[in-house]
Amino acid sequence: MASEKQRKAARNVKKAQAGAKQKQTLKTMPKKKKTALGKEANKVRKGEAKTRKELNEEARRLEIKGRSKMGKDELRRAIARAR
Repeated sequence: MASEKQRKAARNVKKAQAGAKQKQTLKTMPKKKKTALGKEANKVRKGEAKTRKELNEEARRLEIKGRSKMGKDELRRAIARAR
């Protein structure tokens, strides 16, 4: 018979496996959203759009407050307003 410690370890493994299944976001993501993400990634690769890191650095130079909590689109808008 398994000890209490072994049963807890087994439970933790099962919880971790269940959590990992839920985290597979690309699998469960709607096709429309996947397409939009792919288009955005292609723009970044081609140099037509900036990465979030580049936008964050520019926002830091412009001293925009709350930039760490902003998404990519919000950063773009805040930078445009600050200029």
